[in-house]
Parts: sequence; C-alpha cells; structure tokens
Amino acid sequence: MTRSFIPLALAASVLAVLPAGAQEQDREPRISVTGEGKANVAPDMAVINLAVVREAATAREAMDANNQAMVAVIAALKEAGIAERDLQTSGLSIEPRYVYPNDQNGEKEPRITGYQVTNGLTVRIRDLKRVGEILDRSVTLGVNQGGYISFTNDDPSAAMNDARKRAVEDAISKARTLAEAAGVKLGDVVQISENMVGTPPPRPLGAKMMRMEADQAVSVPVEAGESTYTVQVNITYELDQQ
Repeated sequence: MTRSFIPLALAASVLAVLPAGAQEQDREPRISVTGEGKANVAPDMAVINLAVVREAATAREAMDANNQAMVAVIAALKEAGIAERDLQTSGLSIEPRYVYPNDQNGEKEPRITGYQVTNGLTVRIRDLKRVGEILDRSVTLGVNQGGYISFTNDDPSAAMNDARKRAVEDAISKARTLAEAAGVKLGDVVQISENMVGTPPPRPLGAKMMRMEADQAVSVPVEAGESTYTVQVNITYELDQQ
C-alpha cells in the first residue's frame, strides 16, 4: 500500500516545482518597445455617403416621395458608370415629427405633425476625376443630406506592408538606443505584435454641397491628396546578461 503512493508523490512534487520555474522565467530582464510606420500613397477610390430626406403629413406620403427621389439618384449613378457592387444602402429611418406644448402654442400634450423618411446610400467612386460631377448630379436629383467623403485604396496591402517594415525598423532603432543608454545588450526577440491605427473619419462636404444650385455649371471642387496608412508594432527583447 505504501509503495503504490510513491509515484503519485513524485508527480505532485514535480508539478509543485513548475510554477516556480515559470515565475523565474517571467522575471528574466526584458525590454519592450513600440515602433510606428507610415506609408503615403495616392488614393484610387472615393467613398461618399449621401441621403435623401423627405417630409410629409403621413409616413406613406413621406416614403413614396423618398422612394421616387432615391430611385432617380440610383439610376443616375448607374448611368454615370457606378457598378452595382459600389452602391449600398446604409440606413433607412421613418421618424414622426412632433410639436410639444409650450406657452405660445396652447398644446396640452405632444402631437405628431408629420413624418420624416431618410434613406442613406454609400457610393464608391473608382474614377476620382468624376467625384465632383457625381456629387452635383446627386444633389440635382434629390440628395439633400450627407456629402461625407473619404479617400482610400481598393488594395492597400502594398502600402500596409511598407508601413509595417518602417514600424519594425523604428522599434529596432528605439530598442538599440534604450539598450545602449542603459549599458545592456539586446538578446533574442521573444514577442512581436501589431496594432492597426484607425483611419481618420470621413470629411464632410455636406454644408457646401447642399447650398449648390441645380443649374450651377461648376462641379464641386474635390482634391484627393494622399492616403496615409499607419501601423504600430510592439517588440519585446530579452536582455543579454553575458
């Protein structure tokens, strides 16, 4: 009976030692740095968010008016060469409009005075020279809200890889500088991780766009500039103790 318990006792003693060994490994001197890399490239695609807003006494009337305008907008965009895959409904809302009681109107409780229907459309434009023209046509045909625009690239993988390389180079340079200042030497890399940095939000053209007259000859002035892709890389080194 006593002998049968010996293997179990040995196994328990080995398990008890492992956490201590792991803790000692975690206490090995290390250095962690974050590098950042950016790549600037000319965009090849614009993304705009448009919306048709209509109000009427009833929800049905508001919806019918909105549908009529949006059908015309979508048809015009397709005629302008926008593919179906580049048109996407981004939201539809039906909201009642209220008048609320106050000292002037004599209302005793909130009362519905009409309905507002909003239909949003996201459009990808792959020919940047036509962005202003397409915005103009959209406004002429009934778009009266939106105009937010962002410039991007259909395939940003090459730019992202360039940004990654620059981020790693930046992290290595920082690690070497810190190690030299501390009088230590870098050992092996034990961990590398990547953080994607969010892109800036779309820029609004809405206020200017909505003020345009339907018969205005000049298109909305649009400058694409450059798209910036940013990557952050975290690298952890062991410190050489020899």
